[in-house]
Amino acid sequence: MIGAGYGLGAAALFGASAPLSKLLLGHAGPLIVSAFLYLGAAAGLFILQRVSSRVSIAKEAALRGRDFALLSAITILGGIAGPILMLYGLTRVSALAGSLALNLEAPFTIIIAVVLFREYLGSRAILAALLIIGGTILLGWAPGSLRADSLGIGSIAAACLCWGIDNNLTQRLSLRDPAAIATIKAAVAGLTTLTIAFAIGMPSPGIGIGLAALAIGSVCYGLSLYLDVLALRMLGAAREAAYFASAPFIGAILSLAIFRMLPGTAEWIAAASMAIGVALLIRENHNHAHVHDELVHDHLHYHDRHHLHAHLAGESPHEPHAHPHRHSALRHAHPHVSDLHHRHPHGG
Repeated sequence: MIGAGYGLGAAALFGASAPLSKLLLGHAGPLIVSAFLYLGAAAGLFILQRVSSRVSIAKEAALRGRDFALLSAITILGGIAGPILMLYGLTRVSALAGSLALNLEAPFTIIIAVVLFREYLGSRAILAALLIIGGTILLGWAPGSLRADSLGIGSIAAACLCWGIDNNLTQRLSLRDPAAIATIKAAVAGLTTLTIAFAIGMPSPGIGIGLAALAIGSVCYGLSLYLDVLALRMLGAAREAAYFASAPFIGAILSLAIFRMLPGTAEWIAAASMAIGVALLIRENHNHAHVHDELVHDHLHYHDRHHLHAHLAGESPHEPHAHPHRHSALRHAHPHVSDLHHRHPHGG
């Protein structure tokens, strides 16, 4: 349930970013807004790291040289291409339609996790993904009162595909320090996007708009990124997507309050289809006998059924800690998800 809490927390914060960003887009271009959101995220995460280092004795596993190629791909897809596509899409659709269309991130993440990275999901989760995709398609075909044209929905869908790949790649890196991963991603994404914006002649935002974007970014992007890496570590990419799929509904609720819009019949049907899909994903359960192969790796952990190794003198096994350690081969049964300790094959 801790992983679920991280996933839902990340979803709530990111879901709030769509309608709040929509308010800024009337005063600054998508590139400028995206850059300031990520620079705000980097600043907020830097503060989080400094505070955490003072109050916590737990030390995460540090990033290593071979991790930076993967981190570069994560930054380009999730920190640069995804936000720019989303913000461009939001300029062509209403905030409510944009928030609901962001549900596509979940099925994209799940499809990539299952097909390419061999995570396991049952038939209920597959049905859930189809319901979410169907609801988003309905938004594009029947815009009604939500003003959702095909190019706007297509841009948001492309952003979701970028984030789906990003989620799966981040899950491979999630045993490393989540604050460091999120800070580097946010800082590089913000500076790169800002450089592109100024290079093509986009004007600087006003002080008020810039400060607002930095504030929104520090919370809705920065803290969300941090919690999302923790959720990916504990849940696996596919199930993290299930919890993160609640983000668009939070954005939709805020959109109704901020922009005073009323959805039409098609939008109610789309929202209901998505809600049923999200509920099915969250209720998906997985429990069977499985085998852990012998494994050596390094990450923050405490001693549970999967971590019963010896320690050097001066190392305490009773507090969360990180060091290289070995997992012996083990066969047992318990409820589990496709995290980095549960990558076993499934029959049928």
